[in-house]
Amino acid sequence: MLQVLGKNPSRQVKDRFTGLSNYQNGRFENLEGVRFSPSEAPMGKMLVDFLRKPRTVAPTGQLPAVRTNLHLPATDQPTVVWFGHSSYLIQAHGLNILVDPMFSGAASPFSFAVRAFAGADVYSAADMPVLDVLVLTHDHYDHLDYATVVALREKVRHVITPLGVGSHLQAWGYAPEQITELNWHDTATPVSGVQLTATPAQHFSGRSLRPRQTLWASYVLQLDGARLFLGGDSGYGPHFRAIGRQYGPFDLALLENGQYNLSWHPIHMLPEETAQAALDLGANMLLPVHWAKFTLAYHPWNEPVQRLLPAAEKAQLPVTVPRIGQPYTIGGPVLRDVWWLNN
Repeated sequence: MLQVLGKNPSRQVKDRFTGLSNYQNGRFENLEGVRFSPSEAPMGKMLVDFLRKPRTVAPTGQLPAVRTNLHLPATDQPTVVWFGHSSYLIQAHGLNILVDPMFSGAASPFSFAVRAFAGADVYSAADMPVLDVLVLTHDHYDHLDYATVVALREKVRHVITPLGVGSHLQAWGYAPEQITELNWHDTATPVSGVQLTATPAQHFSGRSLRPRQTLWASYVLQLDGARLFLGGDSGYGPHFRAIGRQYGPFDLALLENGQYNLSWHPIHMLPEETAQAALDLGANMLLPVHWAKFTLAYHPWNEPVQRLLPAAEKAQLPVTVPRIGQPYTIGGPVLRDVWWLNN
């Protein structure tokens, strides 16, 4: 059980963070002084929300996932295969880049809690090809899954993480030379043809009672002929516009859209804000993630996309909503067959 918790950075590692503008008093900080921890949420309101949560927080039937052979070569244009929540595989030019994989079936340190929806868990670590790069956005349990990253270890060539997250991976058997940790605006080229720049996100981190010991991040992914934004988890803020101005425009933005609540609004966007964030970034196409696999909030499971699409249409923002496991190729037709209304 203790292995699931991982390991926070040692004192020696944390000494290297001293003097960074986003690290104060032994903890990482958001831009603009935005702070949040679970202890700051209004517990009375959260209890009422929990008691009043609709039955529709989870689908009633199995989600219509698509089984794709991920070992077959993808097209030259980058192709994204989404596995539900914030997990997806990006394939381009023979390269495989996996982001925040969650294949254990639970977004929790306890295998019986926060279980994946039926149909949203049809992929496993065994289905993954050899991975050129594993990208992690932060160390929360619904993004950094102990069982998954251990199962993937022999397939991974290189790992990109925000500062401090590599300590967990080393505790789980990854070699230090496999791991590159980035601060916001640091850039790495882990393999030829892949450039990743860590960018700010408005969130927090932690797998225990000591939050913000490790950094959280979004990423700019530059591939030959395409630029993607990998959003991770983030509340809405001016950082999206700043990232768009510095690094945009983007051929595709993958942004969180789900698991929101006004009690934790500083760290998770509402669907209408997701559309605005994509506009701020200068995204030519939006692919919404962070939904359709786990119940971590009290809204109906398919409400995020039903709120997002009208906001995006009003803003003339193209949105593609593939089924879990259905490949979406940049520049290809928008995928939107309203599969989320059948459950």
